[in-house]
Amino acid sequence: MGAAPLVAIAKELSCDVGDLRFAPPVHRVYNPLDYAWAPHRRYLGLFQRCRGALSAEAKPPILMLGINPGPFGMAQTGVPFGDVGLTRDWLGIEAKVLRPESEHPRRPVHGFDCRRGEMSGRRLWGWARDRFGNPDDFFQRFFVWNYCPLCFMEESGKNRTPDKLPAREREALFAICDRALARVARHLGLRHIIGIGQFATIRARAALGDQVPHIDYAPHPSPASPIANRGWAQAFEHALIEAGIAF
Repeated sequence: MGAAPLVAIAKELSCDVGDLRFAPPVHRVYNPLDYAWAPHRRYLGLFQRCRGALSAEAKPPILMLGINPGPFGMAQTGVPFGDVGLTRDWLGIEAKVLRPESEHPRRPVHGFDCRRGEMSGRRLWGWARDRFGNPDDFFQRFFVWNYCPLCFMEESGKNRTPDKLPAREREALFAICDRALARVARHLGLRHIIGIGQFATIRARAALGDQVPHIDYAPHPSPASPIANRGWAQAFEHALIEAGIAF
C-alpha cells in the first residue's frame, strides 16, 4: 500500500482544481497541493513508511476525512489540519513552501515560519499524539485526507468553506473532489471513513455510495463549533467508539 498512487492522485487533483475559476465573494484561492507540495509529499511518504511496516494481511486504514485547508493549517504546511508546531515537532515534517501565485495581503503564506497556530489542527493532531504517542502507531490505523484541496478567502480575508460556493461552482468542484476520493478509497481498500464534520460526512456518502460500507460522522475541531469548545477530544473519541472503532 505505497504512497506512489496517492502521490499521483494528489497531483491530478491539484491540476484539475487548478483549472477552476471562482467568482466573488471569493477573492483569493490557495492550492497548497501546488505551492506546498514538498511537505505534502513528505506527509504521504510518512504514511507509506508507517503502513509499510505492517503485514500484507493488515486491515485497511480508517480514513479521517476533513473539509478543506485552513488558512493557518494546510495552507501553510501542505498537511491536512497541519498546525505548524505539531506538523514539525510531532509528525516530523518540514520542507520548503513556496508562495501562492496570487496572495491575499491579509493571509500571507509563511510556511513553517508562520507564527499563528491552527486550532483545528492542534486539536486533531494533538489528540493523535496523546492517544497514540507516535505517528507510526497512528498511521498504522488511520489516514487523514481533505475532501477539497483549495482554501477560499473573501476580500476581507475571511475563510469561505466549499459548501458556501454558488451551485455551479460547487458542482464543478465536487465532481473533481468526488473522483479523487473514490480513487483514494479504491487504492487503500477503505472499509471505514470518519467524516470530520457534517459536510465531509455528506460528501463521502454522496461520492462513494456503497463503495465504502461504513461512513460515520465525528465532530469537527473548529473553534467555530460549540461542541468542539466544550471538550472536543472527548466528543471525538466518543464518536469513534460509537462508530465501532476500539482503542
